[in-house]
Amino acid sequence: MRLSPGIIIVAALALAGCSGGGLRELSRASAGPDEFLILPNKPLTPPPDSNSLPTPTPGGANLVDQYPIADAAAALGGRPDLYADNGVSTSDGVLVAQASRYGVPANTRVTLAEEDAQFRKRKAILSKFRLFKVDRYEQSYSSQTIDPFHQAGRFQNAGIRIPTVPPKKN
Repeated sequence: MRLSPGIIIVAALALAGCSGGGLRELSRASAGPDEFLILPNKPLTPPPDSNSLPTPTPGGANLVDQYPIADAAAALGGRPDLYADNGVSTSDGVLVAQASRYGVPANTRVTLAEEDAQFRKRKAILSKFRLFKVDRYEQSYSSQTIDPFHQAGRFQNAGIRIPTVPPKKN
């Protein structure tokens, strides 16, 4: 039996449509919990002396709380004391203080998530009608990307030395 080129092309397009979106897929597969947000506590250890217990601090840090950045620094041979309780290194404290000098709203992540959902909803009004599979991430955020070649040209025209310029993609 001989296959015609039309059947081969249709079969290839059908198989290409079955590929997964990978990390660039913008929609969630389910509304279930995120298992990466759960941090187990450190194991409880008895103190060497019951008279040397620290005074309780309501709402403060706990001895069994996890500090992933400081713990990773200690595991890799670094100094965990360089990291504060909020995960910001003490050397970056000035930067964080400058960035938050006008105050930081408590619900920044929720607000950004809502704004991003509205942005993607606006961008997806007619995007569901596609003949071929497209990169939704690139399509949605193309207006917010920075062109490195344009920026490098601006810096070079201003007389600023640039050690390397990324190669252009074909």
